Amino acid sequence: MEIIADELAKRGKTLPPEYEHIIKRVIHTTADFDFADVMEIHSRVQDSSLGDSVIITDTNMTLTGISKPGLKKLGAEAFCFMADADVAEEAQRMGITRAAVSVKKAVSKFGDTKRKVIYAVGNAPTALYELCEHIKKGFYPKLVIAVPVGFVNVTEAKEEMVAACIQNGIPYIVAHGNKGGSTVAAAILNAMIYHETGR
Repeated sequence: MEIIADELAKRGKTLPPEYEHIIKRVIHTTADFDFADVMEIHSRVQDSSLGDSVIITDTNMTLTGISKPGLKKLGAEAFCFMADADVAEEAQRMGITRAAVSVKKAVSKFGDTKRKVIYAVGNAPTALYELCEHIKKGFYPKLVIAVPVGFVNVTEAKEEMVAACIQNGIPYIVAHGNKGGSTVAAAILNAMIYHETGR
């Protein structure tokens, strides 16, 4: 982290102090200093406690990368439904992606509960599109982490998600452009967990 801080200083880059732990963790994970420029973190993210939350990820890689001891300390849980048999069957029947069906399942499972729901999307833009549709219908996540990586519909999905979040007052973290990934989503969540647990 000292090396990262020194390099950022050499580049004349100053990070917002309330969010530097998140951006530095992403740079630490990726060794990519471009994230200091492309990441946008909504001003209310600092109020988005992970305590007693349900975190939904779009990949098992992100799920695996999240600190389980940290989740336990915060009374939070994390889930990924991508590999569930019912999700695969429904995706095939409807002719849509498993990522989209996973969002439908998560909303059905947790949408009517009082627990805070946080979405972390690091791979599938279709998950963001599906989440936008549910937001339009009145489902409001506690936080959306929109960092899918790639070249097909990625930038467009991120911008649509940001617009939906702004319109509905939902805090968000986004990596604008094509960069992101499952490891980035996990890094963001871990940065928040470590910050909140005082690690």
